[in-house]
Amino acid sequence: MSGTLSNKVALITGSSRGIGRAVALAFARNGAALIGVHYSSNVEAAQATIREIEAIGAKAVGISADLRNGKEAADSIWEQLREVAVSMTGESKLDILVNNAGIAPALSLALTTEAAYDELMTINLKAPFFLIQAVANHIRDNGRIINISTGFTRIAAPTHPAYAASKGALETLTLALAPEFGPRGITVNTVMPGVTETDMNAAWLSAPEARAGAEALSAFSRVGQAADVADIVAFIASHEARWTTGQVIDATGGARL
Repeated sequence: MSGTLSNKVALITGSSRGIGRAVALAFARNGAALIGVHYSSNVEAAQATIREIEAIGAKAVGISADLRNGKEAADSIWEQLREVAVSMTGESKLDILVNNAGIAPALSLALTTEAAYDELMTINLKAPFFLIQAVANHIRDNGRIINISTGFTRIAAPTHPAYAASKGALETLTLALAPEFGPRGITVNTVMPGVTETDMNAAWLSAPEARAGAEALSAFSRVGQAADVADIVAFIASHEARWTTGQVIDATGGARL
């Protein structure tokens, strides 16, 4: 397939559903050759996403790993993709890594237990850190590392303090790593979604008052769609975004401008 991501090998964590799934499909439409669809436990959702990718014309492989296992999970994710990449392309190489997987429990400061804090930080920060470490020597020159954050790093979120802190740390990691990868032409950026129509948000967005409040946040007076964010990620993954690195790209739909 031809496109802005023609012949690229991509890995997207948490890509069986939601924004990750939309990113995987956007990459397929833009010509990616092989897409690693990481999931934690929902194999049916991963298989459905793989079928959609293959219907577009790209190849895809399911990669299972529980990010609560931190570095062990990160190493396993890369090893699983590496084996497939070698068998399909003859090289243990990667072009695009998207650290999308995450959890966002609505826990106030008072309600956050140490166990909940540790789980959140492991999934949202530790696993992405060590996945970047695992693939660092295997990303081709001019590759892309893209982390997915949240608008809660720009807008105060007293209902999600630990979640906001984990994503704020991910944004700082993006800035810290950009100079390290720069000499190889590899960009490191973060995309910051706002309220987005996903399975994760379905329950609270089903309440009319909550949806109205979420819609009012955006300059466009609507809730974001997964494709809105995915198209921005696809652009950052492309050659056209080669001169942007170390940045947080706001994809909140102009929340609270």
